[in-house]
Amino acid sequence: MENQEQVMTYNSERTDLIIPEYGRSIHNMVNFALSVSDREERNKVAKAIISVMGQLFPYLRDIEDFNHKLWDHLHIMADFKLDVDSPYPKPEAETFASKPDQIAYPGSRIRFGHYGKIVQEMIAKASDMEDGEEKTAFTAAIANLMKKHYVMYNRSSVEDKVIVQQIGELSNGKLSIDENIELISAQEIIKTFGKVQTSSNKKKSNKKKSHKKR
Repeated sequence: MENQEQVMTYNSERTDLIIPEYGRSIHNMVNFALSVSDREERNKVAKAIISVMGQLFPYLRDIEDFNHKLWDHLHIMADFKLDVDSPYPKPEAETFASKPDQIAYPGSRIRFGHYGKIVQEMIAKASDMEDGEEKTAFTAAIANLMKKHYVMYNRSSVEDKVIVQQIGELSNGKLSIDENIELISAQEIIKTFGKVQTSSNKKKSNKKKSHKKR
């Protein structure tokens, strides 16, 4: 059984989200990208963030210039300070003086809100796959993603058997996890999130010190 760990934060200590639709995790990723000094590594981080952003709203992929919009949103969340090799021209801050349009949310009910609709859609896709290595690997990836969402949302550890049970419920019994597969540990998830928070807090502290000197 994993040790019970808990990370507590208060809303008053959190910065406002520039584009709330992407959630705090994406904004933390953007802050981390800003802290990466090596340009090549920073480019890799930026592309990874764009990939995750796109996965959050797969039903919008058919919208014209969807990928372009994602890069624009990335620069907006980075306050136009992210220096990366974007496939599109870097937008000017003046162009986005007004807030971007809200991303429409589907009206369907989500059974476990902390997992989000993207996890439900991934489970539905996996449920329709033929049995085999690909389906097994995809199911394991979904389970790891669910565990990350659970820990980040509840700020506490969770046993793998809970994730296994819930993925079975969400798939109406169509998906199962091999008992020999070990999911990512809650400690590792919290550790990774802690690094992102530390980087963000350092930037906030330096910004406050800069304002005091003026």
